[in-house]
Amino acid sequence: MTVHEKFMYRSLDEIRADIDKFGIELPMLDDLGPLKSPISMKGTTIPNSIGIHPMEGCDGTDRGGPSDLTFRRYERFARGGAGLLWFEATAVVEEGRANPRQLYICEENKDQLKRLLDDTMEVVRQEYGQDHKPYTVVQLTHSGRYSKPEGKPAPIIATRNPYLGRNLPEDYPLITDDELKRLEDIFVEAACMAREIGFDAVDIKACHGYLNSELLSGFTREGDYGGSFENRTRFLLNIVDKIKDRLGDELDITLRLNAYDSVPYPYGWGVDREDFLVPDLTEPIRLVKILHNKGIELINISTGNPYYNPHVGRPYDMGYYTPPEHPLVGTARMLDIIRQIQESVPDMKVMATGFSWLREFAPYIAAGGIQKGWFSIAGFGRQSLAYPDFAKDILTKGIMDRKKSCIACSKCSEIMRDGGRAGCVIKDAKIYAPIYREGRKGKPPIDGSRVAHHV
Repeated sequence: MTVHEKFMYRSLDEIRADIDKFGIELPMLDDLGPLKSPISMKGTTIPNSIGIHPMEGCDGTDRGGPSDLTFRRYERFARGGAGLLWFEATAVVEEGRANPRQLYICEENKDQLKRLLDDTMEVVRQEYGQDHKPYTVVQLTHSGRYSKPEGKPAPIIATRNPYLGRNLPEDYPLITDDELKRLEDIFVEAACMAREIGFDAVDIKACHGYLNSELLSGFTREGDYGGSFENRTRFLLNIVDKIKDRLGDELDITLRLNAYDSVPYPYGWGVDREDFLVPDLTEPIRLVKILHNKGIELINISTGNPYYNPHVGRPYDMGYYTPPEHPLVGTARMLDIIRQIQESVPDMKVMATGFSWLREFAPYIAAGGIQKGWFSIAGFGRQSLAYPDFAKDILTKGIMDRKKSCIACSKCSEIMRDGGRAGCVIKDAKIYAPIYREGRKGKPPIDGSRVAHHV
């Protein structure tokens, strides 16, 4: 097993040396041309192969509309030049909001969300002209066991999970099949509103342990939505089918899908039944093939659970605990999982993640992955908060600036856990450093020396 180390690389050759030392594989290409390549979709074209992941700011109004900080964040994304803008987690019901300021798509907020999208696209036009139109996706979510609509936990759980539900009594109620059937229709109504607002696509969020993701791992759940593969995927697939029945080709459907939870079986999806630290992609690949056969052209693959094993989906230098592996190994595992998904459905446009920790060397890995067919689009999350112009610099200068890059310090995540509005504390300090300091008052410092108990 490798030892965790902070990012110290000064050259691609140093990264290559560790790739060889660790016995891992990462694609790498000096030519960044593949990142400039447009992506053909049914009826549209994504202008380049760089995307921004759904980065939640926890900065909406108490009613779930966008605030001034929300508008600011998307203006910065718009000026950045990425070909795909994946708008953040937006709740479909009040009780399913992950925090009191999470965006909420409903009739009351529809006009404000439309203004957010319209203003974002106007900034794009001012910056890049009429010919550059990024593809826009809004992520529809129900936070499930991580629901916190009034600032304190109010879990809505699909399964009993000894790893994720230690603070819940054994008789804590599960969401019923009838309620899940009702939620299917609510997701459809939310998709209709998204179409009215003007988004190109909706993401039926199925990652990171939230409701849809938890249902995929519901091996122990009884009833129509648990146990068998068919039952565990029923909620997601019913939503997809109902949206298509309602809207046809008027709105694209996609999803951010966990392919590997890294939670022990029978509570984790995409894991080996004997060793949960080993991915088993049999079911995730089966699901992706079904989705592709239903006409879904784009999928965003993720891993891990930010409340349980953050390093699995977000390699970092500093955080709540010291991971039991080198971040380069974690990055390689993520990209290998994504590669297997892409190779299983070559015609699907697969959006990759896992680049931010690599700093200024990320574009070379991203370009290599596209050139080798590991994925179609390189998606960046934390990097977009720290360095919103990263895509412009890649596309026009052929480089990323180390001084502007995300340093994987996890402070943007700490802000969220402290109940504050999220952004980059280091690179956008004027706005977010005071929020961070206020949230940390009276709290013990983050102990980065502790290895997480579950790994």
